[in-house]
Amino acid sequence: MNFNNDTEKYIYHLGKLNRAFHKDFGFAPHKPILLLSLFELIRKGAIGNNKIFITPELVIAFKDNWKKLVITGHTENFALPFFHLRSEPFWHLKSKTQFEDFITSSKSIKSFKSLTENILYAEIDLSFFQLLQQPNENTFFTNYLLEKYFPETKQQYNAETPSLYVEIEQQILNESPEVYVHQIKELESKLEETNFQEELFVRGGIFKKKVPEIYNHTCCISGLKIETTTDRTIQMIDACHIVPFSISRDDTLPNGISLCPNLHRAFDRGLITINKDFVVRVSPIVKENESNYSIRQFEGKPIQLPQSEKWYPSIEALKWHNKEIYIL
Repeated sequence: MNFNNDTEKYIYHLGKLNRAFHKDFGFAPHKPILLLSLFELIRKGAIGNNKIFITPELVIAFKDNWKKLVITGHTENFALPFFHLRSEPFWHLKSKTQFEDFITSSKSIKSFKSLTENILYAEIDLSFFQLLQQPNENTFFTNYLLEKYFPETKQQYNAETPSLYVEIEQQILNESPEVYVHQIKELESKLEETNFQEELFVRGGIFKKKVPEIYNHTCCISGLKIETTTDRTIQMIDACHIVPFSISRDDTLPNGISLCPNLHRAFDRGLITINKDFVVRVSPIVKENESNYSIRQFEGKPIQLPQSEKWYPSIEALKWHNKEIYIL
């Protein structure tokens, strides 16, 4: 293909990535794996601008590509390349407001929790992003990284292998809470802490996506549903844990309901609950003025339920919320 000046510039940068060296394993594969994952999501239209947020989709792509391509003994760690790509001229980190000096003052970052607490997003050069939006250019850069950094395993990149997303999605959709919670405990015992943090982040992201889907992106109490006329998905309905994950360790669908943001907050604060008959109860402490947005209007209203009975809200979880959170 014919190269323009920008293409040549980014070929040069991609060919000279700064990578840590391990005396037993060689140069670290983390940066090229993250870049391959980024290129993939841009190619699929899952990333629509040059601001690169830390999303479950990007973490999953990183993990999937690592499994396909890395055969050395390096430790998989998403936080390392996302932070250390800052040493490349096309990658610019944006820290969260209260940590503006974090990027310049920190020499390294190894924890996924620390990454998400301190980094808002990365921004790649707009000219680079625009090149990556072009299918031919994207394919070229992808193949260049594969040839340069993974010559022994490059043929595995396009292999049809089970995705981590599909594996976790099936667990969230179909497993019992008991089995799911047992799996979480097993993962916690065998994974390093930062890998376990990544795992929970991915699982939480899939839960947040699947719960609104089974409720047809509708608030199960108010019936609110907002659709847009563009291809871009704008999510206005929350996935709400009935028993908080910090207590239950349960991301299965029966521990979730779909709520609009104000009712989500009311549910979490015990101002409303749902009884074993799937009927809304409003706390007697709620005092409101006359308004179309009143919470009291939903007292005694049956909630909208998912199409499949196996995804109905767990009676046990609702009983827990009635007893432990709801304010009488």
